[in-house]
Amino acid sequence: MPEQTLPPQHQASQPGHESEMNPKPDYAPRFAGAGRLKGKGVIITGGDSGIGRAVAVAMAREGASVAFIYKEEHEDAQETVRLIEAEGGKALPMAGDVGQEAFCRDCVAKAADAFGGIDVLVNNAAEQHQREDITEISEEQLERTFRTNIFSYFFMAKAVRPLLKAGGSIINTTSVTAYKGSPQLLDYSSTKGAIVAFTRSLSMALAKDGIRVNAVAPGPIWTPLIPATFDAEKVKSFGADVPMSRPGQPREVASAYVFLASEDASYMSGQVIHPNGGTVVNG
Repeated sequence: MPEQTLPPQHQASQPGHESEMNPKPDYAPRFAGAGRLKGKGVIITGGDSGIGRAVAVAMAREGASVAFIYKEEHEDAQETVRLIEAEGGKALPMAGDVGQEAFCRDCVAKAADAFGGIDVLVNNAAEQHQREDITEISEEQLERTFRTNIFSYFFMAKAVRPLLKAGGSIINTTSVTAYKGSPQLLDYSSTKGAIVAFTRSLSMALAKDGIRVNAVAPGPIWTPLIPATFDAEKVKSFGADVPMSRPGQPREVASAYVFLASEDASYMSGQVIHPNGGTVVNG
């Protein structure tokens, strides 16, 4: 029997609500800010909860103004606004479907207008649906997963591109599943592999303009997507199979995004950081 790491629980709809989780994910940054993103305008997809919330709060602590996009989790979004503002940052929440290019363009325009420009794009929105066999994956699910997980990354990068100047940064959220696979998350892991290729290719395309493109590939992180994807029994042992024998917390991932967005990572592009609990992926 796998070791229990969490109380069993399940949520009926994606991408899930942080307010309903037990225990609540830990998003709070560990350290005082150092002004590494002072005056920067940031836009984050999937920023209301989980990794997105942790990144939003951490970047606000470093001096950024943060716009974030979410689907429909208004309670979570308002809490994220409160947390950003508590760090002294400006917050701009926007609700809708990142799988639609026109919506992405509109969000980028609103964020740029509110902040006087955009310096950092964090593509983070995702959905996943557990299926035991490829024959269970419908055409509708396949298209929906790709629209949310990789089409939106194209749409957002395309919309932000004319606004980014030298020193700008794009950070994409991929996953450990891009490297080791996942038989029950076949379409999800396929999109995450696409994100790795997208990151590497876009980094080469934008290097001449001084814009860096990198990615973060989290392992099992305790976010609303987990109870919204898996049944209570699987949630109970979530993260037990990695070398550290536990799920990670969003704040254990957020610092990677802050690093990649800042001048600390000025000589890094086309790379992937792996906060995954010790799984060696050689990627």
